[in-house]
Amino acid sequence: MLYYSFLLSSLYMFMSVGGSIDHDHMSTKLLANPTFYSVGTQPQVEPNTLSQQEKKEGWKLLFDGKTTKGWHNFNKTTIGKSWVVVDGTLMLDSRQDADGHWQAPDGGDILTEDVYENFEFTLEWKVSPCGNSGIIYNVVEDEKYKFPWMTGPEMQILDNACHPDSKFTTHRAGDLYDMIECSEVTVLPAGEWNHVRLIKNEGKVEHWLNGVKVVAFEMYTDEWYEMIKNSKFGEMEDFGRAPAGKIALQDHNDIVWFRNIKIRTL
Repeated sequence: MLYYSFLLSSLYMFMSVGGSIDHDHMSTKLLANPTFYSVGTQPQVEPNTLSQQEKKEGWKLLFDGKTTKGWHNFNKTTIGKSWVVVDGTLMLDSRQDADGHWQAPDGGDILTEDVYENFEFTLEWKVSPCGNSGIIYNVVEDEKYKFPWMTGPEMQILDNACHPDSKFTTHRAGDLYDMIECSEVTVLPAGEWNHVRLIKNEGKVEHWLNGVKVVAFEMYTDEWYEMIKNSKFGEMEDFGRAPAGKIALQDHNDIVWFRNIKIRTL
């Protein structure tokens, strides 16, 4: 717990002064700072619970706020110890090495247990300063694939302010990674909660970020396959072709938090 207090305090200092993170002077103020928990779309119920209306509509919790139950590493049955539950969030516990690089000692991309074809998926995420992660869907688990992104499209998670990927127009928060840029910028700064709504129904996909539909496209069409061909996934013969798949949360070495992870089938 002392480690988390130190780490979270460094992020607080970054947000307060707008400067770089000072990893040598830390305290525990961030957890007590209400601005850190602000969100683009405020939850209507307690975090990691379902309202009576959501239950009626068929929503299912994918994270109980207490354990990592229901998640496993890609092509494994277990989950890495760097995925931890902290204050009702699912957190990737990355550490900074002697060279200043961030990495989760025992992380890796994690996936849902079930496969989904037509669905509505929601969650909230926040990322550390200059951080990167992603939500990858329609993921096929098979030993012939080394990573979820070899089969599944990604809704990008990013600190647009300072991550190097923000220089690329289709690599920013909310984008269909390396394929379609957001129609407008709605992402909130590092350390603030962003609300995602991801819909896939009969091949039609929508990315919503903080209450705004920022990306829309249709899979399995000639235009879709042409778009794949012109992206970094062009040589991956199975990318974006599966009719259904699992949903993955990406380990991109940076600290990221998730909560209110929910899904319903359509």
